[in-house]
Amino acid sequence: MSADTHITAHEYDAGADGHHDSHGDDMPHGSMRDYVIGFVLSVILTAIPFALVMTGALDHTWTAIIVLGSALVQVFVHMIYFLHMKTSNEGGWSFIALLFTLIVIVITLSGSIWVMYHMNANMMTMSPSMSSETMSQQ
Repeated sequence: MSADTHITAHEYDAGADGHHDSHGDDMPHGSMRDYVIGFVLSVILTAIPFALVMTGALDHTWTAIIVLGSALVQVFVHMIYFLHMKTSNEGGWSFIALLFTLIVIVITLSGSIWVMYHMNANMMTMSPSMSSETMSQQ
């Protein structure tokens, strides 16, 4: 190998500007401010539903709605502040992959809920003669 084509390990690890970068030059980096904001939002979005469930301040329907809503918001907080997913990253392909994943999740969950509801609605009811007491005696 000639002297002009020989690359040391230090030069290979260093980027074009000479600093070490384990993610590559085109990957976004979060600042300490972004991580702190994401952490504080995550704690708040966890503490509110926890407090509602533990205190029983609201009825079950509103508690469930608030818990699901804060979970949905927390997913977006994690994607933005910790995963650094924005529409401008990678030419928008990561956002398209995210949309596809969300569509699959919505179809799977709504289909499962639909099937379970109809299975429950179409279950054969037990007549009094088929109660658990008469079934155990047979």
